[in-house]
Amino acid sequence: MGTTSAQRQAKYRQSRAYAGDNGERRINTWVSSGTALALGRLAKRYGVTQREMLERLVLAADQQILTTLDPDSSEWKEYFTVTA
Repeated sequence: MGTTSAQRQAKYRQSRAYAGDNGERRINTWVSSGTALALGRLAKRYGVTQREMLERLVLAADQQILTTLDPDSSEWKEYFTVTA
């Protein structure tokens, strides 16, 4: 007997945690229509997927904050204390 679609999908999602250099995490959230449309426009303008555009925006914002923090400070440690 073969595997069901649900079983194949579960196996695929589990393997994503180990993909690439550092694995991947699934984000599932609702955003406003304006945000979704803006993301679509940005992705189209830069010729990338919405996923790539979102990754670029988040990493750029993160890098901007990191340049203001001293690695030996309590603020650095607090910034890297994440519950997700």
